[in-house]
Amino acid sequence: MSADLHQRLSRQLGQREAEGTRRRLSPAAPGLVDFSSNDYLGLSRHPAVLAAMRDAAGAAGSTGSRLLTGNSAATERLENTLAAFHQAEAALLFNSGYAANLGFFSAVPRRGDTIFYDDASHASVKDGIRASHATAYRFRHNDVADLERRLSRATGAVFVAVEALYSMDGDQAPLRELAALCRQRGLHLVVDEAHTNGLYGPRGEGLVVDQGLTEPVFARIVTFGKALGSQGAAVLGSAVLRDFLINFSRPFIYTTALPPVATAALEAAYDVLPTLTAGRRHLFDLSDHLKSRLNAVPGLRVPTDSHVIHPVFLSAPTRNGSSILRALATRAQTAGFDVRPIVAPTVPAGTERLRLIVHSYNTATEIDALSKTLGVGMDLLG
Repeated sequence: MSADLHQRLSRQLGQREAEGTRRRLSPAAPGLVDFSSNDYLGLSRHPAVLAAMRDAAGAAGSTGSRLLTGNSAATERLENTLAAFHQAEAALLFNSGYAANLGFFSAVPRRGDTIFYDDASHASVKDGIRASHATAYRFRHNDVADLERRLSRATGAVFVAVEALYSMDGDQAPLRELAALCRQRGLHLVVDEAHTNGLYGPRGEGLVVDQGLTEPVFARIVTFGKALGSQGAAVLGSAVLRDFLINFSRPFIYTTALPPVATAALEAAYDVLPTLTAGRRHLFDLSDHLKSRLNAVPGLRVPTDSHVIHPVFLSAPTRNGSSILRALATRAQTAGFDVRPIVAPTVPAGTERLRLIVHSYNTATEIDALSKTLGVGMDLLG
């Protein structure tokens, strides 16, 4: 039986290898200019955050789940900080954005309820939906009219799941239109702010706060592995929602709590975040500069509505698109730029792209040099 199983696993890996989609782990090469990480504001290396981590390094772990030995006054203080900062009634920490989405969707919507989710939603949202036993329907990406057409199928409590900014396309959800529809029809809007937390709003509170939508949004998921430069996530919502998740969310109940060093880093990062207004403005200016420069490269196309995250597509479809994009990424890395290709099955076949992420610590000169490198690469590969 063991040999048969290993043969089956090997066949599936071989199929991925033949398709050119087999994933492999590789360490990040040192010294490359960062156009790939989610550390938008450089908080993973901020002196105040590093100092807070050193000060909290007296214990290696939290020793247990929150419901046993893993809770602390510092953890509860951080949750109060999060709720106040994001203008929510309450917050509950999870160990990752994946765990937060899985924890929310597997617990709150139940059998007989209905979930409508954007077609471009993250895998963690889709996995949580599968675990909920609710009936689920997807709607076309950022298409509010398509969502409205599908509402006739709804039963029970109805949830609408979207991301404030989509991780592979870099475009924003039409939150104001969605919030208006949900308010009108009595739907529960759930917004994943993984890629907008820290970047939008007067102090980095996120896109929901920036657009004045805290009241019509039922729940928000904010993660800390992107602009906060750390780890973990939180579900923001009502005090009742927080208490319910503590009692019914299995990823929360049965997971060892975040270690003290992580909660200390997050406290420090949230102290720093309001001071980074100039960094956020610089980030958005660089983002526009990158789109302008890359759209001037023959053979490449960057959507003009992308924000911070920029998918770089080949202008014309081609049979060997994945190979070309991999070769472009390799050429960029050789030239000193950390650039990664994103291919199927991470994105649908035919939508392969380079995924470029801009940071507040990047420069216009770096973007110009990267654009030139990719332009030369396109000439050679064409």
